[in-house]
Amino acid sequence: MADADPAIASRGQIPFEVTNPERIPTKRYYDEEFYRLETERLWPHVWQMACRLEQIPNVGDWVEYSNLDRSVIVVRTRNGVKAYHNACRHRGVPFADEGGHGNCKTTGFICPFHGWRWNMDGENTFVYGRHMFSEDQLDKADLALKSCRVDLWGGCAFINFDNDAPSFRECIGPVADRIEAHGMSDLRAEWWYATVLPANWKIAMEAFMEGYHVMRTHPQLQQAAPMLYNSMYGMDTGGIGVPINPNLDIPGNIKAQIKHLGLLSEGMSGMVHAKEFEIAQQLTDCELPDDPQQAIMMWFGILNHQIGEQLRARGENVPDLNAVAVSDPINAVEFIFPHYFLLPMFSSMSSYRIRPLGPESCLFELWSLTHYPKGEEPEPPMEPTMLPYNSDQFPAIPRQDYANIPIQQKGVHAEGFDFMRLSKDIEGLISNYNRVIDGYLKGAPAEKLAAATQKLGGNFDGKILDLGL
Repeated sequence: MADADPAIASRGQIPFEVTNPERIPTKRYYDEEFYRLETERLWPHVWQMACRLEQIPNVGDWVEYSNLDRSVIVVRTRNGVKAYHNACRHRGVPFADEGGHGNCKTTGFICPFHGWRWNMDGENTFVYGRHMFSEDQLDKADLALKSCRVDLWGGCAFINFDNDAPSFRECIGPVADRIEAHGMSDLRAEWWYATVLPANWKIAMEAFMEGYHVMRTHPQLQQAAPMLYNSMYGMDTGGIGVPINPNLDIPGNIKAQIKHLGLLSEGMSGMVHAKEFEIAQQLTDCELPDDPQQAIMMWFGILNHQIGEQLRARGENVPDLNAVAVSDPINAVEFIFPHYFLLPMFSSMSSYRIRPLGPESCLFELWSLTHYPKGEEPEPPMEPTMLPYNSDQFPAIPRQDYANIPIQQKGVHAEGFDFMRLSKDIEGLISNYNRVIDGYLKGAPAEKLAAATQKLGGNFDGKILDLGL
């Protein structure tokens, strides 16, 4: 995809294109033709998070990743991580089932149809009845498994079906280094849940591109830390929560912060891990300035220091949280186009991955990621715990989001609701990412798409941007 596709460009305007950045046409979220264009022109050309690296720690370990009608096997070889298209070179039967995993060091990959075999480096090692085939049908290079591009970042393997697409780093941009400075590569999965949401994948994505919904969707958070949310989204709370009283004594303010962190810990786990909340609870009697704002800033600095110091004492490889907050600031939510989120706060993180299953259905996966002392890492979850989207086993915060997403999908079908109207100041990421999608659908030059995609990094709660597309 190095240059615009003339065949695509010649077709003119795509259906339901975003022509006003503050208005997103609603048919993008259920129209069959628009969905088909995404499957043909977007997903085959973008970097997709395929697996976590702790799933393939040993030589020969492999996992299968699929999206829409494409499937790959990601395998750790003696020469690093590689990826292959999941299809036998004889008659096309996949080697691995969807979501499968195993180790091929000894057996290699064996086709379940006729038993042909390939090793972890993609080389064919066995053809049953080899003498029955013409020599030119068994050329070594031609018979090798077809490679798929793979790049490693943040403790994950990312794949791209487009051999000509810009590199992962060219697409994600500087936010990659900023997140990495916070210890992303050292995190390990604590748990992994998944659900099928009756909603378009973009509806699910957009629920996490702004914090503007917290007041109503997550009222427990806004009520615990009203100053935080009111300062970002306005003091007109409609009776939900009250602005914090600057005359409250300092211990009262700190107790409110601890309560807010406790709700985040209970509601998100990875975003504020239980061990981090325990450390916060130790810090109720710090000596702080009289000014409430200065006091809270100082208290969070103390908390960052204590989390780092105490967890490093346990053997966890936690960075200096105060130092990286200055050198490499990141947002409470970071978006990795097109389908991956990270939610960092202290030393742990939550992550989301969303894949389309149809115009009005998607697979939503949720991980809790944290540090462990070297040698004490748990066995990684190899497949998600599948739950109904309304299951009470989900943490409280995503459960509240899952209550909104399916009914929003119904709402986009409402008579006369032709477009979503966005705030130019805090819902800009929704507009920006939709317009990047349009760039792919129209066949925009790859270098322009990469430059536009970089602007999505750090754009949570951000403004509508000029993307140069």
